[in-house]
Amino acid sequence: MAAVVRAALVQATWTGDTESMIAKHEAYARTAAERGARVIGFQEVFNAPYFCQVQEPEHYRWAEPVPDGPTVRRMRELARETGMVIVAPVFEIEGPGLYYNTAAVIDADGSYLGKYRKHHIPQVQGFWEKYYFRPGNAGWPVFDTAAGRIGVYICYDRHFPEGWRQLGLAGAQLVYNPSATSRGLSGYLWRLEQPAAAVANEYFVAAINRVGREEYGDNDFYGTSYFVDPRGQFVGDVADDTAEELVVRDLDFALIDEVRQQWAFYRDRRPDAYEGLVRP
Repeated sequence: MAAVVRAALVQATWTGDTESMIAKHEAYARTAAERGARVIGFQEVFNAPYFCQVQEPEHYRWAEPVPDGPTVRRMRELARETGMVIVAPVFEIEGPGLYYNTAAVIDADGSYLGKYRKHHIPQVQGFWEKYYFRPGNAGWPVFDTAAGRIGVYICYDRHFPEGWRQLGLAGAQLVYNPSATSRGLSGYLWRLEQPAAAVANEYFVAAINRVGREEYGDNDFYGTSYFVDPRGQFVGDVADDTAEELVVRDLDFALIDEVRQQWAFYRDRRPDAYEGLVRP
């Protein structure tokens, strides 16, 4: 596997319906593939609006099974067509009353590798997620893909260091964090926490945010998506804060070993001294 992996992410505005939203992302994926990308990630519940700005039962209609729902099937076809690994976040229904905020991971040959379910579920103004989602119960998987070892964290998860570390211990080289984050709430933290997580855990992070205003609520999603390296430095420019953007960057995975030799955080960990961290 090549040390340098060309990776992509998409920040997009809501189109008003699922079909056109998926079509938009398919077009971006094809463009990324033409530019040589080997992996691409989309934003939180990418095929729907961010409906958690309100608490209304009508929004359960956006949910679909994973991996047997129409969106994941279509993403598998797209992966086969483009030869790219795809991280596709959707609203998952597992059964009656069982809903999750989920990301499916699909390999470059179209095979379904598995899913990550968001662990930490907020319930605050504009982010009424507990109304819709159960906390994730599928662990902290890291997926062996054609583009390297890929992990996923989702939006509010990023405020909790434990999951970042779990993904690092499992061997992640790149962690995608699809999000829906609005102005005035966490703009400062957006550029702080994820670079800090990349440094603390010594891997690459792809931070994806929605962009623009949507029809359900007043949140103004501010984009500014980016890739950050294990030294906490942005890889290229940060994306725009008001417009859609496809971000494609070269990630040198050889930097991971270099940084881990210089900053031996994994060697110097003291799990024997951390018992208090798992007490309520």
